[in-house]
Amino acid sequence: MSKAIAITAGAVTVAMLGVTYVFAMSRFGATAAACGATAVGGADIGGPFELISETGETVTDADVITEPALIYFGYTFCPDVCPLDAARNAAAVDILAEQGVSVTPLFITIDPARDTQDVVGDYTDNFHPKMIGLTGSDEQIAAVSRAYKTYYAKADDDPDYYLMQHSTFTYLVLPEAGFVEFFRQPTPAEEVAEITACFVAQS
Repeated sequence: MSKAIAITAGAVTVAMLGVTYVFAMSRFGATAAACGATAVGGADIGGPFELISETGETVTDADVITEPALIYFGYTFCPDVCPLDAARNAAAVDILAEQGVSVTPLFITIDPARDTQDVVGDYTDNFHPKMIGLTGSDEQIAAVSRAYKTYYAKADDDPDYYLMQHSTFTYLVLPEAGFVEFFRQPTPAEEVAEITACFVAQS
């Protein structure tokens, strides 16, 4: 995905989120401020979903979000942004593990036609042993995308080698609290880890 497409997709998603640099009067407001967050914790983002795991099982959000999770929406044919973000999230998980904080990285495909359970499984295994790859039907992917206010669309009409336009946020989700923060594509692993650890400590 080109830089221009990434910027456009990101702008669309920011508009959809409606949470940029704004703090809401919510039960997460004080924690968000203390952790240097940019999002409205507890905003209407995220929620229940049902997808197919890399092992072929039907799973729900409750099955895979059993500890703090970093959720990313991408696709395995992505030539640049997705592997960079997946590697960044994996690095953040390792940094957190060194601090005694266990976090699960999730990769949800927005290209289920090509990203079968085996494909996402192989892809996530290349980044981190804890990373879980999730796919599903077109309807299931559309539903979880709507829940997290993400954007994706085919960028061209090539039947086999098409690219996808998509948003590039990583979402921090806690099992009990739900969505609490998102990270932009350029955010370094160290900062993702620092903010994540802060939320976990205060949750």
